[in-house]
Amino acid sequence: MLANYLIGLREGLEASLVVVILVAYLVRSDRRRLVPRIWAGVAVAVGVSLAFGALLTFGPRGLSFEAQEAIGGSLSILAVGFVTWMVFWMARSARGLSSELRGQIDRAAGGGRTSLVVVAMLAVGREGLETALFLWAATQAATRTAQGATSTVAPLAGAALGIVTAVIVGYLIYRGALRLNLSKFFTWTGAFLILVAAGVVAYGVHDLQEARILPGLNNLAFDVSDTIAPTSWLGTLLKGTLNFSPATTWLEAGVWVAYVVPVMFLFLRQIRRNNRPSTAAAPSVPASPASPASSAS
Repeated sequence: MLANYLIGLREGLEASLVVVILVAYLVRSDRRRLVPRIWAGVAVAVGVSLAFGALLTFGPRGLSFEAQEAIGGSLSILAVGFVTWMVFWMARSARGLSSELRGQIDRAAGGGRTSLVVVAMLAVGREGLETALFLWAATQAATRTAQGATSTVAPLAGAALGIVTAVIVGYLIYRGALRLNLSKFFTWTGAFLILVAAGVVAYGVHDLQEARILPGLNNLAFDVSDTIAPTSWLGTLLKGTLNFSPATTWLEAGVWVAYVVPVMFLFLRQIRRNNRPSTAAAPSVPASPASPASSAS
């Protein structure tokens, strides 16, 4: 639940910041009449994301066990690819996000009536689709029991709570009531998401092993089930946060290491590069219209 809460919080905050930037810029540039188009785009993006999540959840049902495992494993690996790209994109582009979105608004405002709707839909929809896919993969990895059943209530509740928290934080930022060091927030959550993603990719490999696409299902690197029982509080905590499996195959372990070591190294190197200039600062968002002294980056 904790992992999904943090995923929902991070992804929800990214989407909330996009909406804050779009709405605040329109208000401050005296184009308040165009704000409903932003909300229309956001509504479409949320609807598409929810439909995508429902398709992932209910679509594979009725297939054979091997087919379900093959689809689940492939989608888990695809989700890891998307979230890895997202983590690095935010690390590189956070400081220029506000100016980029303002440029898109200026171009769209001069276009047709649906231009701003499309801008908001694409900006928020990208985050929504990535979140739906990664949450689905993380939920499947964290809730699979030894009997093969899943219980998604707690993970989805955690994700929903994270998204609600992100919306509240986004609103407080917009109103000027909260100042958040976004640079540190995205650095810490990015590093944590890399560890979560490593567990998801290992789980995806396990699914492909169960589908008989990859070998080595019975070739265990370690089995600490007697020490860390899957149903114990420690096993539940490790499974819910890092997707740790007490019984791990050599291929799963190898994939976990092969993902974490280079990705974490490249991520931390990118963060150090961002912090080298003396003028480096946390990315900012437009303040409330009631605070004209503040400016967006």
